[in-house]
Amino acid sequence: MPQHVLVGTRASALALTQTGHVVDALAALGRGDLTLETVRVRTDGDRLTGSLQSLGGTGVFVAALRDALLDGRCDVAVHSLKDLPTGDPDGLVLGAVPPREDPSDALCARDGLTLDRLPTGARVGTGSPRRAAQLLAVRPDLTVVDIRGNVDTRLGRVAGSATGPGDLDAVVLARAGLARLGRLEAVTQEFTPDVMAPAPGQGALAVEVRSDLPADAPLACALRLLDHRPTRLAVVAERALLGRLEAGCAAPIGADAHLAGDGRTLRLDAVIVRPDGGAILRRGRTIALGADGVADAHRLGTELAEILLDAGAADLAFLGAAR
Repeated sequence: MPQHVLVGTRASALALTQTGHVVDALAALGRGDLTLETVRVRTDGDRLTGSLQSLGGTGVFVAALRDALLDGRCDVAVHSLKDLPTGDPDGLVLGAVPPREDPSDALCARDGLTLDRLPTGARVGTGSPRRAAQLLAVRPDLTVVDIRGNVDTRLGRVAGSATGPGDLDAVVLARAGLARLGRLEAVTQEFTPDVMAPAPGQGALAVEVRSDLPADAPLACALRLLDHRPTRLAVVAERALLGRLEAGCAAPIGADAHLAGDGRTLRLDAVIVRPDGGAILRRGRTIALGADGVADAHRLGTELAEILLDAGAADLAFLGAAR
């Protein structure tokens, strides 16, 4: 009999779309040995209002899914990887990291405007201190408005929208989410990392399972096939940086890692910005990958974090780590 797998997800349109991609991939990779059923789990991040910072960070989107995994209500949980806290949870492992979407941030503005063409004092919405700080570093005249809600709710805040109040000149969203929802037509500018470095793990998905999953189970075999080595190495480095800096959701930190074309070296670039955008610190580092690429990727992230701390990162942002 095929192994029946319960796949836990948040109920937002983006989460269901992302989970659908994972379900389809596992079904194909399982080659008839898996049947899959989606289970919707309501998280504190879906239920509560207020800024992410006031609610305790992006971990509010994760805890309920992890509880459902641990108590057996689901066998797999699909997350946006940037929502995962950096600590390793007891009893759970990262079973697979599928191929990553483009991690860039995107501007969605009225009248096709780009960042440099927005009028003085334009109102730009984002719920991310990282995005807010980098916006202000380029355009200190902007009025950054804290917003929450799903993709459609945020796009409805842009002037000219037929589905919302249209009280903003623009919003900034992750390009990956817009791509997965088929909403790239809303994008008026895709930011390069030198303008707006993405969040660690942005654009990637995390597929968590219980750590006692037998290695020879059909699900475990499908997860190994789903795992994408270049993406896993990149996000391990980015999250190791975040973990060493002991940075939460209030810290405006961007990170972008890439595996070289030969697959033998990994490059990590990071930026830390003062919340008002008035000062910015950029550093990068490359490492040669040995037999254990994951360990090397983790070392890259921690070493770059040390370089940033030595350069005064803790003076710019709210970090638990310090020199």
